[in-house]
Order: sequence, then structure tokens, then C-alpha cells
Amino acid sequence: MTKTVDPKFETVMIIDDNSVDLYITSRMISKNNFGKHLLLFTSGEEALKYLLEHQHNTSLLPQVIFVDIYMPLMSGFEFLDAFDKLDDTLKNHIKTYVISSTIDNADIIRSSRNENVSAFHVKPITKEFLDQII
Repeated sequence: MTKTVDPKFETVMIIDDNSVDLYITSRMISKNNFGKHLLLFTSGEEALKYLLEHQHNTSLLPQVIFVDIYMPLMSGFEFLDAFDKLDDTLKNHIKTYVISSTIDNADIIRSSRNENVSAFHVKPITKEFLDQII
């Protein structure tokens, strides 16, 4: 008999303006049974709007957010600044991870200094990276 394993997280949000990266990240999450439901956004504004609309219903909120740094209109860092202004209950429910193709040390340091960022990872995400997330 085959045993079905529940996904690690109920809901995972991915914010990335690059459709190829969005697809690759979502496939890695699905393939590795990391998230049951995926919320895919191509802009930080759309993602922030979703969080604000559902902030009082934790069953609709993600437990994990993967956000890219370099996006038009609202960068990942601007998203994180706006995220920081959200209610503490919401912020405590969600772990955020910066995923980026940058190798710029300034970006990596800036990410690591943000109290809302659990970790920085260079794209693409890997099974090993997902396995480290608790």
C-alpha cells in the first residue's frame, strides 16, 4: 500500500515577475511536496493586496513567501518594506525568503539584515533548500 505524504506547508506564495522563474519555482515546490496550494504573483503590489485582503483569515494566508528582488514597479525590497508595516500576527504567521539571481554582496547583506527575511537563496531553488525550511 502506498502512503500519501501531506505537503510540508498548506500554502506557499511566490512573487516573481519572470514567468520562467515563476514556473520553475512552482514546479520545484509541487514536485517536492513542499506546498499544497500555490499563490503565484508577478508583482509585489498584487501579492501585498492579497495579503491585506486576507489578513484576518489565516487559512487563506501563505506560511511561506518566496520573493524575487528585482521586479519593476515594486522591487522585492520595497515589498519587504511594505510587508514590515503589516500586523505582527500576520508577519508571525509567514516566513519570507528572498530568491534572486543576483550575486551582488550588497543585496545578500541587505536581505540578511531584514528581520522579516528568513534566508536568501540564489535561483533556482533546490530540493536541498526546500528541505532546510521548517
